[in-house]
Amino acid sequence: MPTALSVVIDALPYLLQGSLLTASIVVAAMLLGLVIGTFMAVGLVYGNKVVRYLLTLYLWIFRGVPVVVLLFLFYFGIFNFFGLPFSAFTAVTIVLGMTTGAYQANIFRGAILSLPQGQFKAASGLGMTDSQAIRCIILPQILRISIPAWSNEFSIILKDSALAFVIGAPEIMARTQFVASRTYQHLAMYITAGVIYFFLTWAGVMALRKLEQHVRIPGYSYNGSR
Repeated sequence: MPTALSVVIDALPYLLQGSLLTASIVVAAMLLGLVIGTFMAVGLVYGNKVVRYLLTLYLWIFRGVPVVVLLFLFYFGIFNFFGLPFSAFTAVTIVLGMTTGAYQANIFRGAILSLPQGQFKAASGLGMTDSQAIRCIILPQILRISIPAWSNEFSIILKDSALAFVIGAPEIMARTQFVASRTYQHLAMYITAGVIYFFLTWAGVMALRKLEQHVRIPGYSYNGSR
């Protein structure tokens, strides 16, 4: 029987290929969630009663149902029912993107509510339309001040991406399970997978922290005061 160290060394390139797929899933899902969350936050704050009700229902569904259930529901259910031939990679990206979009919507909504209300009124007084005020004044500020919470969401989605193996996406966990089941070095392989996830999380959080420092305005506090 091969030793644990030799199995890990031989399997490492194979696992690192899976880490590239995992990173691609997470980045794509976060960007999709950014778009969804931004529009939803605007609708939750500035939309009418019907819009707010529908968006709140979306939040409850995607925050209340486990990710693994959503993966099965969409991949084997909804996508199949509508004849959408999505790959496992695409399905995982969409589901995680819609899930993180619900959480990012609450992050951005809180950021909008933290801004001084007078900014929106001042923009209207200068002749800007509501959409112009939101696009040019509100959104640049909330995206900047939401980066710390966004980095937390990144780490959560990265860990949730490990569930992608249940529908056959060849990411880190799927490749780890494949090697472990054939070499019987389960402990060594799952420790290796954990180390890879740890470094991916660390690298992503550090990158977002540097982004936060880069876009920070000296002397500007998050409550809108100086």
